[in-house]
Amino acid sequence: MKMKLRKPVLFLLLLTVFAPLVLYTDTLGTYFTSPSSSRTEFIEDLSTFTFGGDVRPLNVLPQESSTSLKEPRGDVYSENSSHSLSNASDTLSSEDARKTRQLTEESMKHQTATGSSNDGVEVAMNGSHISQVTDNLHEPQQTDKTSPKLVSAGKNESIAMETSSKKKTSPTDSNQTLDSTKTETRHDQRTVQTSGKVVSGETARGKEEERNVQIVPPDARVRQLKDQLIRAKVYLSLSATRSNPHFIRELRLRIKEVLRVLGEATKDSDLSRSANEKLKAMEQTLAKGKQIQDDCATIVKKLRAMLHSAEEQLRVHKKQTLYLTHLTAKTLPKGLHCLPLRLSTEYFKLNSSQQHFPHQENLENPKLYHYALFSDNILAAAVVVNSTVSHAKDPSKHVFHIVTDRLNFAAMRMWFLANPPKYATVDVQNVEEFTWLNSSYSPVLKQLNSQSMIDYYFRSRADSDPNVKFRNPKYLSIMNHLRFYLPEIFPKLDKVLFLDDDIVVQKDLGGLWSLDLKGKVIGVVETCGESFHRFDRYLNFSNPLISKNFDPRACGWAFGMNIIDLNEWRRQNITEVYHSWQNRNHERQLWKLGTLPPGLITFWKRTYALDRSWHVLGLGYNPNVSQKDIQRAAVIHYNGNLKPWLEISIPKFRDYWSKFVDYDQAFLRECNINKLGGS
Repeated sequence: MKMKLRKPVLFLLLLTVFAPLVLYTDTLGTYFTSPSSSRTEFIEDLSTFTFGGDVRPLNVLPQESSTSLKEPRGDVYSENSSHSLSNASDTLSSEDARKTRQLTEESMKHQTATGSSNDGVEVAMNGSHISQVTDNLHEPQQTDKTSPKLVSAGKNESIAMETSSKKKTSPTDSNQTLDSTKTETRHDQRTVQTSGKVVSGETARGKEEERNVQIVPPDARVRQLKDQLIRAKVYLSLSATRSNPHFIRELRLRIKEVLRVLGEATKDSDLSRSANEKLKAMEQTLAKGKQIQDDCATIVKKLRAMLHSAEEQLRVHKKQTLYLTHLTAKTLPKGLHCLPLRLSTEYFKLNSSQQHFPHQENLENPKLYHYALFSDNILAAAVVVNSTVSHAKDPSKHVFHIVTDRLNFAAMRMWFLANPPKYATVDVQNVEEFTWLNSSYSPVLKQLNSQSMIDYYFRSRADSDPNVKFRNPKYLSIMNHLRFYLPEIFPKLDKVLFLDDDIVVQKDLGGLWSLDLKGKVIGVVETCGESFHRFDRYLNFSNPLISKNFDPRACGWAFGMNIIDLNEWRRQNITEVYHSWQNRNHERQLWKLGTLPPGLITFWKRTYALDRSWHVLGLGYNPNVSQKDIQRAAVIHYNGNLKPWLEISIPKFRDYWSKFVDYDQAFLRECNINKLGGS
């Protein structure tokens, strides 16, 4: 009987003594803790870990609560998953890496003390592989707001510390634990390789969605308000809504409010604070109009009529703008009208000995650098001369031949007598003194004096001809055609550099006289980079004379800065070629008036292409001329209507021209000629 009672008593004794030990002792508890639960523990609480039965802080991670951490900015997954696996350890800072190595060394020392040094090294190595894999294992359904990188680091530490702890507390199970860890590692690697593609795909899709997100333009509300005005005008004109006077009054009130809010605004930031309220109020009123008139066909018909009317108004305004721009460009500003009058008065006060230029012996010296400049604009001619001389290596070798008309002859001479260029030679001639240039010799001069030509330029209806730019009275002046008579003007010269009066020289031009033109007559900079600078832009290829002799896709080129071999000109009799084509175009059937079309024809296959850096065009019409091209150019050309001495000029290009004008000069101050606003 005692034996029967002894066994239950012993069983109860064992149960009451050892059960608390099993349930409450951390050391024994580690035997019953599975790897999965350990990992879960570390994911739930990243701030601590169990090492050797003690709870220690996880120093590798920042000591912040999970609730205080914010979601990371930027992409969670890398674009190249395989690349990020190999470089995952690089994401830790050097301090974090040092602390990780310290923990690993402590773990290895502890394992060596328990007699499992070899296994400990292997576990540490496996722990390193695990960290490489798990650094990029981000949970797609992660609910914790902690940074995914921190969670990944926590998993690595959890696995490493769990393995180390088990090695310490249970040496007999080390091989089994190691095998399971290796199996888990291989499984995780396969999972990462499989999911890496998915993650990369999701990342790509996420970035694509971000790119596809429509960026709100800075004038979104302005556009919306303008659209509301258009819709309001539609409802105002419909018969169904006009029969409702209460609605019409409300709609007109809303239109006034929106117009007041819009004002001159071009972007949302220009709008007043009440813009949103007015926008909502207008939208409500338009909704009422939709209820009154819901016939879409009627509204569409009205919108089409409004669109047609707007397009017609735009066409008329464009034509008026073009005409007024040309008129403004050719109208002489008050200051430039005053200047020649003031200069002429001073010139005629001089005695005859004071009216002559020095160094006249250089005018026919073929060894010097000769320039041909034909202009009636005194200030423009002054800029050409000043900019050329200021960049010349040896100004004494440069000779400027200026030809002007009778009206500006005295003023032009007086300007250069009062403001002589340093060391350079200047001469001013009157085109009226070229007695050989008459209508019997020059067909173009005969045409310019004809009544039909005068009627073409001065008839009252300015809009009767669509080619307004060709109806410019400057083409009536022989000054514009003197470039085709250079050998007659300079009979003793071999080479001459032709310059327009709307250019600025930025580099020494002496190198142009040493160029070998290889038997060509004229050196030019081609302009065929754009389609509208080809021959078919200027010539009438529907005429058989043009279509049989020229290529419509041939490169055009520019007057403005051209080196001309006068000896080759004379040998090839270029002036006669020019005359023959002018005689054929007496009714303007081959080209409209101007100098470039006959120039393209006259010098066809006789041009030598210069480097583009010698001559950059477009500063008188194209605000998009590259600053880089301007800086490297030897000559910049303000071709077009927006001349630099006019208020309509392009502001950012003015300073290149105005810096060669001395606005403190007495004649300029007397005529109130001031520097225009620059860029």
